[in-house]
Order: sequence, then C-alpha cells, then structure tokens
Amino acid sequence: MIATTPYYAVIFTSLRTEGDQGYAEAATRMVELAREQPGFLGVESARGEDGLGITVSYWASEAAILAWKHHPEHSEIRERGRSTWYSACHTRVCRVERDYRFQL
Repeated sequence: MIATTPYYAVIFTSLRTEGDQGYAEAATRMVELAREQPGFLGVESARGEDGLGITVSYWASEAAILAWKHHPEHSEIRERGRSTWYSACHTRVCRVERDYRFQL
C-alpha cells in the first residue's frame, strides 16, 4: 500500500538515448535520495526495450513534491537527463483521490 488517499503522484515518462553514460548509477542514487525526503511514499518504474520509461513517484503533499524538485542533487541530475540521457521526457503531477487493488 502506498498511502491512504488523497496523495500525489508524479508521473515521469521518458525516451532514453543510446548507451548508459552513467544513467543506471544516477537512477539508483535518485531513488535512494528520494526515499530520504519528507513526504516520499514510494516509487514504481518500468522501461521497455524501445527505451520508453515510466516512473511514478508518490508523495504526501504538493509541498513535498516541490521540495524534491528543488533539491540541489536532484536538480543537477535532472539537467543531466535533459542534456545526455533523454531524447524526450514529460512530467505530470496528479492528486490521487482513490485507488483500487487486487491481490490473490
């Protein structure tokens, strides 16, 4: 369970460029750093063989999202992503009003 509703989701979709160029290490570091931030609730991520990736991070508040956006290390890596790792990216911020689960 991520959290009780409402909470926020930041949906980041990206299309990768060729080669790693330090991407895997930076991605691991960003998840570690996000987990240390107040209001962080969790993250889910997937990337297809075509390079299209979707990462959804979950947050307790919009203030927590903005603090993460302006974190110096995150800002630095975000800029490297735009200049090196992604040919395209898109970020969406959503308020989750309800969610549904199924589990065997």
